[in-house]
Amino acid sequence: MNDKHLSKIADELSLALGQVAATGRLLEGGDTVPFIARYRKEVTGSLDEVAITAIRDKMAQMEALDNRRESILKSLRERELLTDDLEKEIVSAATLTILEDIYLPYRPKRRTRATVAREKGLEPLAKLIFDQKDGTDPVIEAATYIDIEKGVETAEDALAGSRDIIAEWVNEDQTARQMMRGLYTQKGVLHSKIIPGKEAEGVKFRDYFSWEERISEAPSHRILAMRRGEKEGFIDLRIRPLQDEALVLLEAMFVKGEGAASQQVKDAVHDCYRRLLSVSMETDVRLETKKRADDEAIKIFAQNLRELLLTPPLGQKRVMAIDPGIRTGCKVACLDPQGKLLKTETIFLFKSEGAKLSAAKTVKDLVDTYDVEAIAIGNGTAGRETEAFIRSLPFASEITVVLVNESGASIYSASEVAREEFPDLDVTYRGAVSIGRRLMDPLAELVKIDPKSIGVGQYQHDVNQLALKSSLDDVVMSCVNAVGVDVNTASRQLLTYVSGLGPHLAKNIVAYRDACGAFSSRETLKKVSRLGPKAFEQAAGFLRIRDGESPLDASAVHPESYGIVEAMAVDLGFGVTDLLVMEALREKIDPNRYVTDKVGLPTLTDILAELAKPGRDPRKQFESFKFREGVEKIQDVQPGMRLPGVITNVTAFGAFVDIGVHQDGLVHISELADRFIKDPNEVVKVHQHVTVRVLNVDLERKRIALSMKPGTHQESGKIEPGPFNNPFAKTFRT
Repeated sequence: MNDKHLSKIADELSLALGQVAATGRLLEGGDTVPFIARYRKEVTGSLDEVAITAIRDKMAQMEALDNRRESILKSLRERELLTDDLEKEIVSAATLTILEDIYLPYRPKRRTRATVAREKGLEPLAKLIFDQKDGTDPVIEAATYIDIEKGVETAEDALAGSRDIIAEWVNEDQTARQMMRGLYTQKGVLHSKIIPGKEAEGVKFRDYFSWEERISEAPSHRILAMRRGEKEGFIDLRIRPLQDEALVLLEAMFVKGEGAASQQVKDAVHDCYRRLLSVSMETDVRLETKKRADDEAIKIFAQNLRELLLTPPLGQKRVMAIDPGIRTGCKVACLDPQGKLLKTETIFLFKSEGAKLSAAKTVKDLVDTYDVEAIAIGNGTAGRETEAFIRSLPFASEITVVLVNESGASIYSASEVAREEFPDLDVTYRGAVSIGRRLMDPLAELVKIDPKSIGVGQYQHDVNQLALKSSLDDVVMSCVNAVGVDVNTASRQLLTYVSGLGPHLAKNIVAYRDACGAFSSRETLKKVSRLGPKAFEQAAGFLRIRDGESPLDASAVHPESYGIVEAMAVDLGFGVTDLLVMEALREKIDPNRYVTDKVGLPTLTDILAELAKPGRDPRKQFESFKFREGVEKIQDVQPGMRLPGVITNVTAFGAFVDIGVHQDGLVHISELADRFIKDPNEVVKVHQHVTVRVLNVDLERKRIALSMKPGTHQESGKIEPGPFNNPFAKTFRT
């Protein structure tokens, strides 16, 4: 990474050049974002994961720009088109867009009208007309280019060919393209309309049957909704600025007077705009707006995924998990505190009273036999009915009953991961196991599922899939490493996301564990096949070993810092274990005494905090939640009701809330609080427990409008076009 790029990144991210350069060196050296953020604070100036990730992504963009630059230079050299001035212009191009604009006139292109005109020898005439000198008579000049053999039969044929050449020059002019791109970006308008005859079939997009909106003001969800409607063949979508304004700007650039030659240039400019430039600009701006919409949608998806992954765990409890079912029965799985499957059963709650009595006996027997402490129930079909049944049973002791979001559980059940884990278990029971484990440790279970299947995103199949995967992988890795992983109990999937490991080393760790037994120390990790010094450095601090040879192995203190902690203990005349359990001892430590050239106060402060709560889980404490009794289906919901709910999805226009009726309601952004809210994440997070008021229920369309505003409520505004499945988003068009 050259200094120019580093300086540009520093300016764009408002960071010190030294921070960017140091972080860049660590990234290029193979260090991961979580490792750098946690264990290299002195080097980066205590940059957090967000800043380090931004530097990494900017570096990747710069690398892509450099690769494209080299490809263009190579092409021009091979075709002997590269001049010193052109090379300087290409080398100085700051963005990919500018680079492509510079290259456009030299790009190998298909046969165009201008190409044909040049083959007829009309380029000199085009240059003469384009100069627009006083006294130039285009008709007289054109007559000298008549050549029957070349297909130029009249002067008008010659003029038409010259205009084609001029139109191509205008289209390839770098300044003109930048100006038009700015006009489209600032004043371009999205026009969407229904394709005739598709009204009934495309009814879910009816908000966009006739819609106009400035592209600069269109939110990501509307852009993606319209593009989906276009992709599915229901919507005709166009982006245009005011044509007259575009033509005025182009004429001001290229038309120099009122003479006959200038009129020819004017005609060429108009033809260029209608036939070439408007099409090219629409393509460019569509790509740019799509990228902007993708970035926003991916950002929201990532925020929601982070909150879901960091959902408070119930912890190591004996759990009964139930995957509700009406016709085929409810699948029951009993799990030990480590999530190991102990027993499966099927109970029938909806066949007869006799079957229900039998189910009650089965459940109570299983609870007694396996000392069940909590019951997890999937929140899908018949979830509320099953919950009511379980709560009605007279257990000998108090048992926590929780409805668990089962999104993606069925996908896990049929996955290769599930087949590998439970090769002989019926797919329906695998779903129950997953539901139970989600309650115990959501993070450990959800990493086994493709994040796109978890149900917290929007338009996840419409956005750039590589960008989406990269962002979601970053979130999963960040969450896994923030919580830490017990190396002796973690699944291969969970270990995969530990800094420095990946799927192959995760598999090798599990294989070593199966063959040799539990790891007794972090140092033992070095015996794992192909786990070298670099991987150990990156991973060790995030792997926990409970009751290991060193008490620090269960903490987030990195092995490279064990010597510091041991020195602190020796200086106080105690052992390391004493430091972990005696607060009075830790208070006597002066971290300044242990500062070295490589270890500064940021790391020492982290070490002391970790000694106070070794291996602490950053997730919040688990809180039980209960939906309102008697409100189990959408028909039970009435305007004015105040109901408890759980945030299931946060979007740019509001938040979706599960109120226990198998149909999430929407709290529009304007109903989240009494004050103005720009971003719903200011107020709500996925899995947050809230109280909402029902504003409206549309039984026909299965839509529920909710509010989180306190006090009385008067509806105002009008329904905005939003995602077809999110109908209550409100807006005020200007």
